[in-house]
Amino acid sequence: MLDATLIMLVLVIGAALAFDYINGFHDTANAIATCVSTRALSVRAAIIMAAVLNFAGAMISTKVAATIGKGIVDAPNVTQMVVLAGILGAIVWDLITWYYGLPASSSHAIIGGLMGAVIAHAGTTALHWKGLEKIVLSLVLSPIVGTFLGFAVMVIMLWCFKSTSPYSINKHFRRLQVLSAAFMAFSHGTADAQKSMGVITMALVSYGALSSFVVPTWVKIACAVAMGLGTAAGGWRIIKTVGKDFVKLQPVHGFCVETASAGVILGASSIGMPVSTTHVITSAILGVGLSKRLTAVNWNVAGRIVVAWVLTIPASAIMAYVCYQVLNPILGK
Repeated sequence: MLDATLIMLVLVIGAALAFDYINGFHDTANAIATCVSTRALSVRAAIIMAAVLNFAGAMISTKVAATIGKGIVDAPNVTQMVVLAGILGAIVWDLITWYYGLPASSSHAIIGGLMGAVIAHAGTTALHWKGLEKIVLSLVLSPIVGTFLGFAVMVIMLWCFKSTSPYSINKHFRRLQVLSAAFMAFSHGTADAQKSMGVITMALVSYGALSSFVVPTWVKIACAVAMGLGTAAGGWRIIKTVGKDFVKLQPVHGFCVETASAGVILGASSIGMPVSTTHVITSAILGVGLSKRLTAVNWNVAGRIVVAWVLTIPASAIMAYVCYQVLNPILGK
């Protein structure tokens, strides 16, 4: 008969990979919405490119994984049930926001989920507040930096090509935008797949399979594959919100958005800061829109996006709290 703790570990790993898969199709829009909306690539070609480069990016680094795995919860309070409930809370919120086409943050969802689960298990004193301060700071600053860079890169492009006709600019940038979208897809992999890597490694340490927090190679590969497959499944609902409804984009705008976003995400990943790719790219789109005029931004859509941002951590925390309370009497014994 299988050990109950081993069964829990298998459930946790399965849930974490399911979260990565959902993250893939939920956040596909982050990398490809702009190049699809400007017709630089077809939906099919963009999704295939994003899937491959998400996989490649996920294999590069584990600094964000370490931040997620060690920076949210004090290690003695990490149980398999805490991790499982945290992941399930994040999955439920991701599916709700995907259904309504809202580009909410999977990064926020997994952080909120882990917070809610550990509060259900041991109260607020079990949270690693210093680590959370770093994470929250990065999640607050990244949209600000994304908006600024999106605005700045767009202004620079307009100044450099001020004597060129809009038709010529967009003709050339349609090709360049494929490169910037690839850059963005790669950076998305370096940031988002690592959240599940951190969660699985956290569970392995809790189980006793690892003596210290070091992400095994098989965990990297499994998370990269799950995200790549999820990306290949697509996510048209969110692509439409980000790439068409928020700000009307031309290829030069898409190039500026993706270049600015990828720069922010790769910079943050290199120092282990778990920024939200969703927040970064939507804020970069906002910056590009503001470089044209205030009315270029659909402020109704912007309001819906902000509401999703604000709600994500508390909503996923509440769902994880409920999951813990429901599952613990059944599986926790």
